[in-house]
Amino acid sequence: MKAHGGYRNLKSYQMATIIYDLTVEFCRRYVERYSRTRDQMVQAARSGRQNIAEGSQASGTSKKTEIKLVGVARASLEELLVDYEDFLRQNRLKLWEKDDPEARKVRALAYTTDRSHKTYKSYLEDPESAANCLICLIHQANFLLDRQLEALEKDFVEKGGYTENLFKRRLAKKDTTY
Repeated sequence: MKAHGGYRNLKSYQMATIIYDLTVEFCRRYVERYSRTRDQMVQAARSGRQNIAEGSQASGTSKKTEIKLVGVARASLEELLVDYEDFLRQNRLKLWEKDDPEARKVRALAYTTDRSHKTYKSYLEDPESAANCLICLIHQANFLLDRQLEALEKDFVEKGGYTENLFKRRLAKKDTTY
């Protein structure tokens, strides 16, 4: 069986973990306690992280499942992105442009070593910078997941998955027994 797991070393998983931790904190501070949106945001952030882990773990027996779950992670983070954009719009707060100096500062932090949710703590001091920081991080995570999906799909097309390879081995064995 092919090795699987190792998701904790994936940049996409590390980024999704930071997004999840910061989203929990953001919702504690800025979203009404009993709001359905609060629960949805935390669950979308959690789903982004958990589906990367689950997909990586499933990769040993099903590349198809891995691709599907990484796709679910990507979709969950897209849902979360829209929630943050809605938060800014509904609260009449500014959405940073891609080249806004603050957005550039957030993106630059991706290259620091030992990065964690604490790296971005200072952005949580007000709701506008917090939501915008998380939007930047989600864009980075989505970029990583898009690249990951492309690589997984290419590998699947070129090498097949676990089931296809078992079938090929079964046919080869069958051919040698006749």
